Amino acid sequence: MHSVDTELTPEAFEPYRRELTGYCYRMLGSGFEADDAVQETLVRAWKNADTFEGRSSVRSWVYRIATNVCLDMLRASQRRARPMEIGRSGTNDSDLGPFVPEHMWVTPIPDARVLPDDGDPADLAEQRETIKLAFVAALQHLPPKQRAVLILREVLRWQASEVAELLGTTVQSVNSALQRARATLDTHPVDACDVRNVDPAQEELLAKYVDAFQRYDINELVHLLADDAIMSMPPFDLWIQGSQEIVRFFVGQGAACEGSILLATSANGCAAFGSYKPDPSGGHAPWSLQVIETKGDRLVGHHNFLYPELFEYFGLPAHLD
Repeated sequence: MHSVDTELTPEAFEPYRRELTGYCYRMLGSGFEADDAVQETLVRAWKNADTFEGRSSVRSWVYRIATNVCLDMLRASQRRARPMEIGRSGTNDSDLGPFVPEHMWVTPIPDARVLPDDGDPADLAEQRETIKLAFVAALQHLPPKQRAVLILREVLRWQASEVAELLGTTVQSVNSALQRARATLDTHPVDACDVRNVDPAQEELLAKYVDAFQRYDINELVHLLADDAIMSMPPFDLWIQGSQEIVRFFVGQGAACEGSILLATSANGCAAFGSYKPDPSGGHAPWSLQVIETKGDRLVGHHNFLYPELFEYFGLPAHLD
């Protein structure tokens, strides 16, 4: 048995925090809930360190705890989704709709909380694909145990025998669950968009977007948007498709965004920006966390999360003077 004092100290579990956050985020669809799940996992691991007998790796052991924490949390929760999965698209003239509680939405997470600082570019690109908003939303259609199996097998590349041991089941059961999970995901295709990478053309496109949005140059914005681009705005369930309809919204119900300032960050494998609206009392106040999805030389997704509490979570200033 491992000695708690000499080996399984609280610090011994910290190297797993980031990858566990990514795992829990894919399971739960919320960055805040993922952080809570990981914290609970590490507390349970420390409190029960004297029961760890070394029959598996510490990593496998903490993943087992994290899985149980997530399954417990999912028993009492509803499926998180995106506005595009709740109802039909609207127009600039549509009512914003009800203020839907945060626990109904798949919400963004900073790349820095779930992705390694460095590594093979191909591996990082693959990991970014598996935290895209659409992929995480698709995962939420799976029953919790199937969700865990698919993430462990196809995202984290665990062997079926390892997953079976973690879940206390058989390899046959794991393979069956994976097959059912794949079939379900096939009925919920993931939107095609590029992940964030060191690509001069992508960086130029994003720079043009920032310049056009901050100048509120509607002609340039419509040129940058793909014809079938989608805009969404949780906590409202309204979503709009089509570049022309989106820019009509910018000059209609969304006209108060004119004069905004964007600060760059990254979320869900994509470029993201903290959008600060002019503050009547001076400066600029947090308004929305924008997740911008690109495909080739156009913007295909303009997702706005109107939760000021996300700014602190993403390390963005609380106010711009």
